[in-house]
Amino acid sequence: MADRDHYYHQHDLARFGEINRGAPELAKKFFAWYGAVFAEGALSAREKSLIALAVAHAIQCPYCIDAYARDALEKGSNLEQMTEATHVAAAIRGGASLMHGVQMLNHVDELGM
Repeated sequence: MADRDHYYHQHDLARFGEINRGAPELAKKFFAWYGAVFAEGALSAREKSLIALAVAHAIQCPYCIDAYARDALEKGSNLEQMTEATHVAAAIRGGASLMHGVQMLNHVDELGM
């Protein structure tokens, strides 16, 4: 095994297809579904790629960020669109963190502070 000084390695992204090794039938189903999800539909492939890029930032997946930054560019997105999508993800993630503050407020209210 190669010397690993961190968990994520750029070259691992190209190995994604190898997930079929342990369960080839499940991988086949996943990749068929995945392909269908990203096919042109009510949303264009470019729009789906921008959504994927935003979600990648929200879930903090470096492999997904690499894949969908490239994909968004290849599908015609520009830096402004990609940056705006990333800010949308950050706003949703930040809002979700703040919304969980209501739990804190519930405790404050229950304790009569």
